Formats: sequence, C-alpha cells, structure tokens
Amino acid sequence: MSSPPVTLGGWALILGASSGFGEAVSLACARAGLNIFGVHLDRKATLANAERIAGEIRRLGREARFFNVNAADAEKRAEVAAEMQHTLEARDELGALRVLLHSLAFGTLKPYIADPMKEAVTQAQLDMTLDVMAHSLVYWTQEVVGRGLMARGGRIFAMTSSGGARVLPQYGPVSAAKAALESHIRQLASELAPRGITANSIRAGVTDTPALQKIPGHETIKEVARRRNPSGRLTTPEDVARAIVVLSHPDTYWITGNVIGVDGGEEVVG
Repeated sequence: MSSPPVTLGGWALILGASSGFGEAVSLACARAGLNIFGVHLDRKATLANAERIAGEIRRLGREARFFNVNAADAEKRAEVAAEMQHTLEARDELGALRVLLHSLAFGTLKPYIADPMKEAVTQAQLDMTLDVMAHSLVYWTQEVVGRGLMARGGRIFAMTSSGGARVLPQYGPVSAAKAALESHIRQLASELAPRGITANSIRAGVTDTPALQKIPGHETIKEVARRRNPSGRLTTPEDVARAIVVLSHPDTYWITGNVIGVDGGEEVVG
C-alpha cells in the first residue's frame, strides 16, 4: 500500500530553477501544493526550458513567478526579494515562504597548479565560484528572513555533493565551494533554530545533470557510480526532489544542520 502524498501550502523559492535539481524540485513542490518563485539565468537559446517549467507548474494549478537574473548579483537579489515581498504582502501571506532551495551550479573548473601557471585558477575565478555556489546562500537567507518572507516552519536546503570532501582533477574550486556551503548550512541551522527554521545540506548521489556534464571525466564518474550503487543506477533529480518534499513536511522540524545523503546507498559502498 503506497503512502499518501505529502501536501504542503505556501511558496517555495528555487534558486537555479530552470534545470537539473532545481527543475525537478520546482515541479515536485508544485505537485505537493506549493506556489513557486523561480530564479534562473538563461540566455535566449535556453530560455524556453524555463518557460516550459513555469507552464507545467501553472498546469498543476499553482502559481509560478520566474525571474531571469543572476542570483549572485546583490542588486538583482534585492529586486527579486522586494518583488516577492510585494507579492506576499498583497495576498496577506507574509511568512508563507516554506522552502528555499539553493541549487546554483556555476563555477570554474581549473587546477590550482598548472604548467604554465597562467592556466591555473585565478583569484577572480575562485572568488566567483565560492560566491555563487556557497556565499550566495547566506545572502538569500538574509533577504528572506530579514524581510519576514520565511517564518517558523521554514525549510532551507542546499545542494552539496561528495566532491566537497574529495579530490578530482580541476574540481578544486567547486570542491571548496561545496565544503563552504555545508559550513554555511551548519551555521544557519544554529542561528535559525530559535526562529523555528531548519537548514540542511542535501548530498545527492552522482546525477546526470548539466552541471555534471561540465566536469572533466564525467562519463567515468557516472560509470563508477553505477557500479558502486547498490541499486545499480544513478541518482535522478526526481529522487532528490521527492526527498526534499518529504523533508519539507512540518513533522521534520527537529532535523537540522545535517548533510543528508539522497543516493540510494552509493556513499556507503566502498
């Protein structure tokens, strides 16, 4: 006998809503009853996918407000947060943001040491990678909590990976960002606990997303993961989306500050 579906209410803010985990979580949250604020960065060639996702959310009977902006830009972040605040105030729904997902995958894949050294990662590239993939979580959380958009019962999730504790060729900047992201989640969990808001990192198994396809040797990474995983397959964005919906249920209020593996047991197999 299958369990009844999780039903939620209010809004979700998805950072990185137009592909990969962000797309899957947007749709899963909509099916569970949440309206969606989506932040994405797409040029004309890929904008149609974001529009398709917004359309699917509306067909599910939910509202979709998508913003095509750089989520790491301080001005744009403030503009989006102000628009969200205006929307919720107009509906007398201030505090109704139930879920914030940070799923931003834009960074530099370069070695720290190269020959010639000019091919190594630069300070600007390293700073950008950490800012987009880690520090922006803190700034978005400050916006939504500071403006009263998220109140008691809120859930904050950030997508991490096992790469945050491993060495892969050219992956150093992203690995550092994932490690920083997990640290930010721990600190936010501690500081937000008195407000009744939880914060957790979601460590997905190897998933065939656009972000993975940019990593050198990604085909080998996928093949090794298939062999390691007890289920003999890769993790899918939908696997992760379903887990996040369940973790957004009010009864999960005591789960915070963790790195939660959603990988079918991939991480525990040697």
